[in-house]
This record gives sequence, structure tokens and C-alpha cells, in this order.
Amino acid sequence: MASLISCPHCGTRPKEEFLIRGDATPVRPAPMAAEEAWHDYAHLRANPRGRIREHWQHVAGCRRWLVVERDNFTHEVFGVTDAAKAGEGAR
Repeated sequence: MASLISCPHCGTRPKEEFLIRGDATPVRPAPMAAEEAWHDYAHLRANPRGRIREHWQHVAGCRRWLVVERDNFTHEVFGVTDAAKAGEGAR
């Protein structure tokens, strides 16, 4: 059975309709932050196993950015929220 994502705008759709952008947890540094802070933000990422939050775009539907909370080992989806409503538009 195909993996399904519950888009808050379009309903339950197959995961093939979505594009994964990546980790939704990094916080963008202030514009005048130290070079090291920008380096860490742009290049360093944790690669945990288990429950994570990611930015996904519903490219074959509403084209909205979403925050998907899922297990990256089992692919179980725990929740989906609109990134703009969560105050976390795709960065």
C-alpha cells in the first residue's frame, strides 16, 4: 500500500504528490549573526533516526508548504500542519 499524507487543504493524498525539502527544525540566524552561525545553519544537519519534522510541498495539489511530523525509519506520519499557519513558512 502506498504511503499517504493528509494535506490540510486537499485531504489524504499519495506521498508521490509531495516534494520533501528537508528538516523543519533549524532556526535561521539573525542577518548580522556571526559567520560561524550562518555556516552551521547552512551546512550542518543532524541525521537522527526516528520521529522528525520536515518541510514538504504539495506540488501536485494545492502547492502549499507543510510541516510533516513522521518517523524516518518506519515512515509513519504523526501529523501534518500548514507551514504558514505554524509560523514556519518554507525557508
